[in-house]
Amino acid sequence: MAVKEKIRGQEESRVKLPRQYQVWIYNDDFTPMDFVVEILVRIFDKEEAAAVALMLDIHKGSHAVAGVYPRDIAQTKAAEAVWLAREAGYPLKVEAVCL
Repeated sequence: MAVKEKIRGQEESRVKLPRQYQVWIYNDDFTPMDFVVEILVRIFDKEEAAAVALMLDIHKGSHAVAGVYPRDIAQTKAAEAVWLAREAGYPLKVEAVCL
């Protein structure tokens, strides 16, 4: 029994969690605040009140973190946000940044 438990412990220790990435949304002078809130609700699954608070953080500073995800998810969410912004004619900058 002890040998099986020891082997299980060794197998579990080899599993590594994926690196996490922050998705940053940057402030700009052209993208409307309502659009940023819509992006935060639609793509980043934020509640309306949390999205408004985060949008104000973005507006007051240079950027804010919209969420933390594994690389593929972070890059997909950032790309989707940029695509929606370009479709609407806004220069919103969103990027996935490794922690």
